[in-house]
Amino acid sequence: MNGAMRALVLDAVWEPRSGYPLSPQETESRKAIRASAVWKSPTLQLIKNPIPRIREDEVLIRVKACGVCGSDTHCYETDAAGYVLFSGSAKLPVTLGHEYSGEVVEVGKNVGSLKVGDAVAAESMVWCGLCASCRAGNPNQCRRIEMVGFSVPGAFAEYIAVQEKYCWSLDPLREAFPSGEDAYEVGALIEPIGCAYNGIFVSGGGFRPGAYVAVHGAGPIGLAAVLLARAAGAAKIFAFDPSEPRKALALALGADDAASPLALRRQGTSPSEMIRDSTGGHGADLQVEAAGAASATLPEIEKSLAPNGKVIYLGRHDAGAPFPLDTLVSQANQICGARGHSGHGIYPSVIRLLASGRFPARPMITARFPLEKAVEAVQRSTERTDGKIIVRLA
Repeated sequence: MNGAMRALVLDAVWEPRSGYPLSPQETESRKAIRASAVWKSPTLQLIKNPIPRIREDEVLIRVKACGVCGSDTHCYETDAAGYVLFSGSAKLPVTLGHEYSGEVVEVGKNVGSLKVGDAVAAESMVWCGLCASCRAGNPNQCRRIEMVGFSVPGAFAEYIAVQEKYCWSLDPLREAFPSGEDAYEVGALIEPIGCAYNGIFVSGGGFRPGAYVAVHGAGPIGLAAVLLARAAGAAKIFAFDPSEPRKALALALGADDAASPLALRRQGTSPSEMIRDSTGGHGADLQVEAAGAASATLPEIEKSLAPNGKVIYLGRHDAGAPFPLDTLVSQANQICGARGHSGHGIYPSVIRLLASGRFPARPMITARFPLEKAVEAVQRSTERTDGKIIVRLA
């Protein structure tokens, strides 16, 4: 397909921080391992780009819906020195956006499982399948990983070219949602829900029904964690977020109690005390850090973690945080980091959950913008009051 398309492009100035040990690979590729240490003074604008030409193993997808991720927000926001807050890898300029669904409009000659007209969602972790991590079954830790919307072109665009192996059929969602447009919106939620699923059930090994669960941060990943904890049989779910709208949304999606850490401190108490008081001193068996504010959340988590409890660390945070290691020894606790959503049957499992009717994720979507207002969508995300903001393209 020839012609031009609209795309939301992120750019910034390459200016490594003083003292940052820039690697030869970063210098050669211009892909920063830690974007927050290299990219400064970001800009976002909607421009015209050529429609991608697909390779033999790729499909061309007309994007229908794409969600604004907290990582997108961190690519737009800066610290006092002007550097982006995103601590992952990035190669700029790049079309932003990685939580998406759409319709296949062209297929490469070696594509066998997809056809024109298929509704799909696609993974955003571009794993190679050949390195030691991939061959050990850990594609999210691929040694050659590229990330859609950060180091390769993303989906805040009218079209995106994707390898067949990253695509998943949305036929179950089409059957579950009579309106095809609803299916595409829900399809754009698979990626963030998949990240929480990977953290809780794959990296973290899950929890037994009847567990106490605490979720720190009620943005999209935290809200997904609330939904998953409810679906998996948690006895009580706590959600913590300073935003009143997000607290209300967490309660609507299945949290038993929600509170603002800031409000609790003003009242002379804290999240850890609230958890202890509400569980008879037991603490939370599973605690999910989805706030990206480890310096504030980890001390509270440590004080309220049950014996044999687990911490699932999902929120990126470009700084250290105190956590007494004796806690891990004396209480046999664990901290599990997790990135991504690929492999381990995550995408098909999430699709089946969404299609089942017993996993009401669509209320997570609290705002919708057309592509021509995509910059406004990202700007609104900095307010941190919404669940999921969706950019609709068709």
